[in-house]
Amino acid sequence: MRLRKKLDKALNILKVLLNTSWGASRTSLLRVYRASILSKIDYGCVIYGSAQQCVKEIRYHHSALKLRNGAFRTSLVESLQCTGHVYHKIPSHSIEFTWIKLFKTFEKANTAPEIYQQLLADHRKVYQNFIPIFTDGTKCSSCTSFACVFINSTLSFQLHPSCSIFTAEITAILHALSQISSDPPDNYIIYSDSLSDMESMTSFNRFSHPLSFNILELHDRLTTKGFTILFCWIPSHVGISGNELADNLARYATNSLNSPVPVNDIKKYVKSILHSKWQAQCDHKNTNKLQSIKRLIECWPSLPIRKLDTVLTRLRIGHTRFTHRHLLLGEPAPLCTACQCQMTVLHILIECQQFNHQRIRCFHSSYITLKDILHKDPHPQLFTFIKMIGFYSFI
Repeated sequence: MRLRKKLDKALNILKVLLNTSWGASRTSLLRVYRASILSKIDYGCVIYGSAQQCVKEIRYHHSALKLRNGAFRTSLVESLQCTGHVYHKIPSHSIEFTWIKLFKTFEKANTAPEIYQQLLADHRKVYQNFIPIFTDGTKCSSCTSFACVFINSTLSFQLHPSCSIFTAEITAILHALSQISSDPPDNYIIYSDSLSDMESMTSFNRFSHPLSFNILELHDRLTTKGFTILFCWIPSHVGISGNELADNLARYATNSLNSPVPVNDIKKYVKSILHSKWQAQCDHKNTNKLQSIKRLIECWPSLPIRKLDTVLTRLRIGHTRFTHRHLLLGEPAPLCTACQCQMTVLHILIECQQFNHQRIRCFHSSYITLKDILHKDPHPQLFTFIKMIGFYSFI
């Protein structure tokens, strides 16, 4: 009842913003509809989607579509959805996923492999009427693959290199379900060493892996046919024979499986390739002064005070107002009066002998490098030193 009152108020907002001859644009109305009406319907669909007496909430969706498109009240909903390019379906029921957490109570670092092996042996006695299936996935720099181990057979496939290890693990589970779907109904238990796979299928959101939904859909379909399928997480590399065999088969898989690659995996793969090329490009530039301090391209934390962060950045890059102003003014490069060489950040902070006393006082040594004082975590006495030598105000 409270939901319907909120939807009534949200629907009134749309009515205020539109008319058949004047009002907000379709794009603006669609945004208001999604924010004020559709969000509330989606939020409660898990509850009322399984109750036939409460599906009246969908009428708010249809009313909003008619208002947004300026359509007549008798217009077909299907036509409105096509015209407005908006589709919404309330799920007929929810799928529950549970898995056996026998091994999760033991910390792997403090548990001997023999204990895990004995636990599995005792577990198999309890579930001796269930046919075991072991799945595993692996990923290296050049390939991603998975394997399934059945009672009388095994299979292994390579996936596209852009697929993540998570995708490999979850594809192995989906493939195992697909293989047994053609067999007569029976009791099965699938063992996987991917804890993230198990946990991902117990809670869903818009970031969930697309294959998780495929697994639950196939699992539900097999259950209605008479199958009983359980899932159990097992730790990896503890001497469990089925898991070890699946791991070895996955590592040496040769056959390729033509399967779609999730968008998130493609994004990470492209980012990885671009980052590698960017890193290689930076490695070949020997004139880059930052190379001596920051060899790898990564994000370093910034200082909370903008002035200090700017000074630190200029020191790391090696270009300051004092050392490089001559390039803008067309003047000769500044020279060190004590050493008779060109003034650079390296010379001022590290090499110039006239500042040795200040270096020892601040850094407790006169033999330091730029990396020592300008690295990811700059030396605590860095700014004290450059202020002491009078360099701070010229940076």
